[in-house]
Amino acid sequence: MIYFIGAGPGAADLITVRGAELLKKADVIIYAGSLVNPALLDYAKESCKIYNSAKMTLEEVTSVMKENKEKEVVRLHTGDPCIYGAIREQMDILDREEMKYVSVPGVSSFIGAAAALNAEYTLPNVSQTVILTRMAGRTPVPEKEEISKLASHGATMVVFLTSTMLAELSERLIEGGYAPDSPAAIVYKATWPDEKVVRTTVKEIAKAAEENGINKMALIMVGGFLGSEYERSKLYDPSFTHLFREASK
Repeated sequence: MIYFIGAGPGAADLITVRGAELLKKADVIIYAGSLVNPALLDYAKESCKIYNSAKMTLEEVTSVMKENKEKEVVRLHTGDPCIYGAIREQMDILDREEMKYVSVPGVSSFIGAAAALNAEYTLPNVSQTVILTRMAGRTPVPEKEEISKLASHGATMVVFLTSTMLAELSERLIEGGYAPDSPAAIVYKATWPDEKVVRTTVKEIAKAAEENGINKMALIMVGGFLGSEYERSKLYDPSFTHLFREASK
């Protein structure tokens, strides 16, 4: 069996229990070496063969899977592989080869970043929507998903894979409707030992990153959830009746 496992956002103890147990049993581990914390490999047994996919092509990765189809193989991706994990192309090849695989979810880096900020993305009367996106680079994005168009919603935004294009990101966000002084945050390597959190504004994102030496492995968060104004949740409001509690008089 082949297991596509989310390694979590960085800290070795933030992988799921299921993921950790499968790592212990694996005969082969193919891990995304450019992003996955190598401390996770400490879960592997001594006889396990380990491959760093940062140095491999898609064809080389799937070739290792095919060569070990009678063994327990773990494909270890950063965060949760359903977000920018490039897993579909691997699974399609395995489908054609009639090889079995399952997915094991992980904690995404955008969740780790929220924890680093002690933040809630979905505050009442501020934003009830979280947009996960990226700037177009070598990998394009659909025209309807261009940053300024998404920014027009005024929702919470989490921008991946954009650390080298921050000046342009600020321009697009402002063009889309965010005020220059709208709150923003940069979280570098969320949950890793060298995590860094920088609070700034939309206008100053690029400057703040430069001043803090951040040019890779960072998430950019934008929106009113980073401010101080919001409404109290109805869920715990004593005047609100729901399925499990009657409103107090």
